[in-house]
Amino acid sequence: MPADRIASWVADIHLLTVLAQTRSFTQTARRLGLSKGSVSMRIGALERAAGIPLVQRTTRAVVLTEAGQQLVADAGPAFDRIDAGFSAVSDLSGTPRGTLKVTAPVALGRQHVAPALASFLRRYPDVRVHLDLTDRFVNLAQEGYDLAIRHTAAPPDSYVAWPLCETRSLLVASPAYLRKRGHPVHPADLSRHDCLLYLGGAGSDTWTFVPAEEDGQPPLSVPVQGPLRANNSEVLRDAVLDGLGIGLLPDFSASPAMRRLAPVLPAWRVQGFFGNRLYALRPWAPRVPRAVQCYVEHLRSSFAAGFAAPGDK
Repeated sequence: MPADRIASWVADIHLLTVLAQTRSFTQTARRLGLSKGSVSMRIGALERAAGIPLVQRTTRAVVLTEAGQQLVADAGPAFDRIDAGFSAVSDLSGTPRGTLKVTAPVALGRQHVAPALASFLRRYPDVRVHLDLTDRFVNLAQEGYDLAIRHTAAPPDSYVAWPLCETRSLLVASPAYLRKRGHPVHPADLSRHDCLLYLGGAGSDTWTFVPAEEDGQPPLSVPVQGPLRANNSEVLRDAVLDGLGIGLLPDFSASPAMRRLAPVLPAWRVQGFFGNRLYALRPWAPRVPRAVQCYVEHLRSSFAAGFAAPGDK
């Protein structure tokens, strides 16, 4: 095919490579700033030019045909090299620029990520940040994100993981609740208390404890129940402050209210619920854009001190 004819299809072939990642016309349109109808129309035009179906459309997902997979496999690395080359040239100026698409959990994002943005954007005025706060798992590559901020115990092996700070899970209650219902002295006592539960996956109604001072005791799992479950730690923190029960919170949600909370079972540590370290995560790539590097360094500086917990000096 003559080069001038190939040039007219380059943008549509790139669109196909994005569709292969997202497997969704809607997600592809959102990622590229197009309408869903435009994406469908351009894929159809590309198929007519190729003379063969490239996409199999179903009610649940978009699947590439064998021909579509072959085209993406052949063309995808070229687009990756173009992107890397353009980013490298852009970075030669020494000034970070471009758009950063970042995702973070809702509570962490509202309380700590968003407040740290102003100083970053003032320092790097040529950078634009798109911050998406969500507690769902985000596939960074498929959805076009540059960076995720997440608390976890084990980052994926295929990701670059920059540690930002340590985090802890804290068992807390309001002083008013403890005056009324008493202080638990052993994890088993929680069965007689109202506990406020994180609305998550399997195991959310069981808290597992180990002694804070390691002494070789096996973990102790305790079933818990109470009047409220929520999928947001800010909601649970406010319920704890209102005296509804004992809550298990990540320290970044407990810290803004630390002066009004009391620790529960301080001789024990809750194991394996929230992650124990905060990371900035990005799928592995041969190079990291300058804007991403600068934002990660900003995050590391912002979170270096970690989060104050009830009883911390």
